[in-house]
Formats: sequence, C-alpha cells, structure tokens
Amino acid sequence: MDMYREIILDHARTPHHPGILNPADFDHEEHNPLCGDRLHLTMRVNSERIITDIAWDGEGCAISQATASMLGDELLGKSLDEITKLTKDDVFEMVGIPLTINRVKCALLSLKTLVIATQSATDWEAIEDKE
Repeated sequence: MDMYREIILDHARTPHHPGILNPADFDHEEHNPLCGDRLHLTMRVNSERIITDIAWDGEGCAISQATASMLGDELLGKSLDEITKLTKDDVFEMVGIPLTINRVKCALLSLKTLVIATQSATDWEAIEDKE
C-alpha cells in the first residue's frame, strides 16, 4: 500500500505529459465542481487512429493529477478503439489504494475527460453508472 501511495505522490509532484499540445486532434477540459479539480486533455492521433502524443494541464488534488499522469502513460501507443475498453476498474487498479467515495470522482476525472473528448458525454454516463 505504501508503494502505491509513493507512486501517486511521485506522479502528482512530477506528472508525466504536462502541458497543452497545439495543434491537437482532441482538446477537452472537465472539472469536478465538488472539489474544484480541473483537467485539460490534448491529444494527437495518427492516420491509423493511434495516440502518438498526449498532454494534460490541470489543478487539483494529488489523486486527480496523478491519475491523469498514469493514464497518459497507459494511452500512448494505443488506438482510439482500444481506449474505448477502459473501465473505472482499470483506473482504480492504476491507483492501487482504496478510495473514499469523495476521492472516486477525483480518480475518475481523467477517464471522464478522455471518454467525453473521444466519444461522448453519453458514453461517460454509461461508464459512470456501471457498478
């Protein structure tokens, strides 16, 4: 458990894929109104729909920022079709520690931003509603 906490803190302190890509094929921002966390995702894909570059900008708690960093690592080199299979459980597995109800939305903010950017808000609602 301590190892996971250390990984989260490391990603929060020195996030991977910081910044904004310009130009970007996908550009979307979401926020969590309950706690004020904000994430801005920019992403580039090639002609085969493979994610070639990704960048996040945002502010918020260590969980939301670290999860964006970890998810960015996961996404690079994957196709847009492959990422449609990502679930909440995949994110929880990356985080690796039990989360309180309040922290679940923090951890899922990057997945929410990704799904709405690349699919739709309706697709996100379907993921969010799944147990």
